[in-house]
Amino acid sequence: MTAVSLLVAAACSFRTLHLYLGHRLKWWIGYLQRKFKRNLSVEAEVDLLSYCAREWKGEAPRAKLMRKAYEELFWRHHIKCVRQVKRDNYDALRSVLFQIFSQGLSFPSWMKEKDIVKLPEKLLFSQGCNWIQQYSFGPEKYTGSNVFGKLRKCVELLKTQWTEFSGIKDYHRRGSMCNILFSDAILEYKLYEALKFIMLYQVTEVYEQMKTNRIIPSLFRLLFSRETSSDPLSFMMNHLNAVGDTCGLEQIDMFVLGYSLEVKIKVFRLFKFNSKDFAVCYPQEPLREWPEISLLTENDRHYHIPVF
Repeated sequence: MTAVSLLVAAACSFRTLHLYLGHRLKWWIGYLQRKFKRNLSVEAEVDLLSYCAREWKGEAPRAKLMRKAYEELFWRHHIKCVRQVKRDNYDALRSVLFQIFSQGLSFPSWMKEKDIVKLPEKLLFSQGCNWIQQYSFGPEKYTGSNVFGKLRKCVELLKTQWTEFSGIKDYHRRGSMCNILFSDAILEYKLYEALKFIMLYQVTEVYEQMKTNRIIPSLFRLLFSRETSSDPLSFMMNHLNAVGDTCGLEQIDMFVLGYSLEVKIKVFRLFKFNSKDFAVCYPQEPLREWPEISLLTENDRHYHIPVF
């Protein structure tokens, strides 16, 4: 009986130890998976209608509208999947840049003619825009004399990455490299600040053209007709500096972005289903045959990437 009791006690102890070690091993596996998992800001493709069914359940009027809008995308526009994009105040810039890189699009024609790395100094020394020292890098506020060095590094990174992606012919390799790049938050934000600066540079260039009575795209006239963006400085202070911090891009900003990058940005606005504003393009009439990229939005604040 004593021997049996010892065996039972040993078996119970072994079972307890086994359960404890199994629990600890499971915890460590989960911890390591969370620690080393890539924090992708652009997720993998998921089935469009499955995504819609998961996100828009119930019989509320808005849910019904969204389900009809997604069905329209699937059947009429042949969009089969969607890539969810991280929801923050950079997501419009993220959605556009991801597609430029993943598709291997080449530089805009004007960027091929100029060294964009030198543009921050050009605005200051050639055009006297000393107010650029008040440029804000998303949540980071006034940077003073350091702004030129920071902008130069951001623009240099954009130029390097864009050159690299446009030179890769293999689609799958570009996709793998996008997954690496868009899981590095620090590099990402530098790229988005570079895009913001490119937009500011183009607004400044067009503003100088307007002062000499040259013909400019009509939507730039609309931009400058607003009290809050009557010139490049007010555009930067009242709109661009807030992007990435307290707000994202407005519709007119999307036009400036498309114009600056020489891409036609087609946006499916699902909350405008059954209206002429369901699918809009920025700019509406490109100056040339620019490549087209597509976005979808449920509210004009956050954007995702449709996959055809």
